[in-house]
Amino acid sequence: MSEHHVLARLQISGEKFEVIVNPDFALNYRLGKINDIDKVLIAYEIYTDVRKGLKAPSEKLMKYFKTTDVRKIADIIVKQGELQITAEQRRKLIEEKKKQIIAFIAKNCIDPRTNHPIPALRVEQAMEQVKVSIDPFKEAEGQALKIIEALKPILPLKIERVKLEVKVKPEYAPKMYNFVKSYGYLEKEVWLSDGSWTANVDIPAGLQAEFLDKLNKLTKGTAQVRILK
Repeated sequence: MSEHHVLARLQISGEKFEVIVNPDFALNYRLGKINDIDKVLIAYEIYTDVRKGLKAPSEKLMKYFKTTDVRKIADIIVKQGELQITAEQRRKLIEEKKKQIIAFIAKNCIDPRTNHPIPALRVEQAMEQVKVSIDPFKEAEGQALKIIEALKPILPLKIERVKLEVKVKPEYAPKMYNFVKSYGYLEKEVWLSDGSWTANVDIPAGLQAEFLDKLNKLTKGTAQVRILK
């Protein structure tokens, strides 16, 4: 692959699917900055191995993607799979993600000894000291929570948290467990006789607005939420 042609790759149940893409357009598509898959694709083919020139059989595409439409499959591969990016793209993405992580920690954490906020510069210095690893594609908030734990041995900090009681209707209940758990600690859950689901969740205070926004979208505004603490 040249600097103008890279691969996007997705593995499903051990099967590999690849597309040849433009690195700049593919990255912008992945980040939601553009929505035209035609700008992304270099070749309108789905491969099992680009380097060997092996194209994916239509029956295999139907089995794993339920379609043979190259554009629809490429959309899934670019958004969900492994995207090769240039060294400069990676450097810029990591730097941007690093700033977001630092901002999150500075906003949501305090020094438990003084109950004062921790300056962003101090957070950045501590991150450099412990040599944290940053994934350019994962959400900043989720990475920040792990980095906070890594920083604690050298930087006393405490994250402000809030406890919420969530109740959702039966039709939305099955997909709520993983969603709620992804934001914090699920302290209690109860399935009611009518199929509704209630849970008490402990989440970082800085994620409350985002959590409520996504919860409302997933339940079409029908979820009931009460602040416990």
